[in-house]
Amino acid sequence: MLNIDLHSHSKCSDGLLLPEELVARAATNGAKALALTDHDMVKGVERTRAACDKVGIHFVPGVEISITWGGRSIHIVGLQVDENNQQFVDNLDANRSGRVERAVEIGRRLEALGIPDAYESVAAKVSDPIIISRKHFSRFLVNTGVCADTTEAFEKYLKKGRPAYVFHQWTTLEKAVGWIRDAGGIAVIAHPGRYEISGESLLSLFDEFKQLGGAAIEVVTGSHGRELYPYFADLARRYGFLASAGSDFHAPGENYLDVGKIPSLPEGLTPVWQDWF
Repeated sequence: MLNIDLHSHSKCSDGLLLPEELVARAATNGAKALALTDHDMVKGVERTRAACDKVGIHFVPGVEISITWGGRSIHIVGLQVDENNQQFVDNLDANRSGRVERAVEIGRRLEALGIPDAYESVAAKVSDPIIISRKHFSRFLVNTGVCADTTEAFEKYLKKGRPAYVFHQWTTLEKAVGWIRDAGGIAVIAHPGRYEISGESLLSLFDEFKQLGGAAIEVVTGSHGRELYPYFADLARRYGFLASAGSDFHAPGENYLDVGKIPSLPEGLTPVWQDWF
């Protein structure tokens, strides 16, 4: 295990740990490198870098950008981005706009289902309503005893096709990849096995991503089962993508993998971190 974790979240977006707490947990798990990839923001990068420097973890500045592709939400991770690039920050800010309206509507739909005060409860626990995500609502449903865990919350209420799902138009794949590259970063398709799209559509996504300058896909991830690792390893080889690995950690017990505790990549892949150390 190399314990290189290139996908994690802090309380600055929809994680439960402060950047310093996230780094401390990763250090306890023996992390060699850690990327903070909060949703559509780089607010926590400076604090996470400082915490990593104190404990000797190689820090990778990152972000996870929400896009709309094929009528559904897809996530693109940017690694080694320049968090001080003002145009990049402005683009991320613009992509977050509309989150408040979406959150209010999710709360309204949950109330119509007999689950009151969802938006108010979630909003009271975040620093700014503009960071509210479905993950926040999933925890509310667990904490109020409506669901046993966050996975059930998504399956019953929050994923596409469920009664509290609210469509939001994010940026495009082309723009997201362009933003990342213009900020000096490397574009990565996050947890490709999580999207409920056909195999043909997934290959179309990969084709377009590669044409636009996308460089890597997550092969090892805490957001889809380990049985899919060999499948995406084969696709990475076929397309010539670099391979990334990350826990997609949000909070203890919410993911298959803990932060900084990552299995090795399958053999025969070129890791995205090949020339970082």
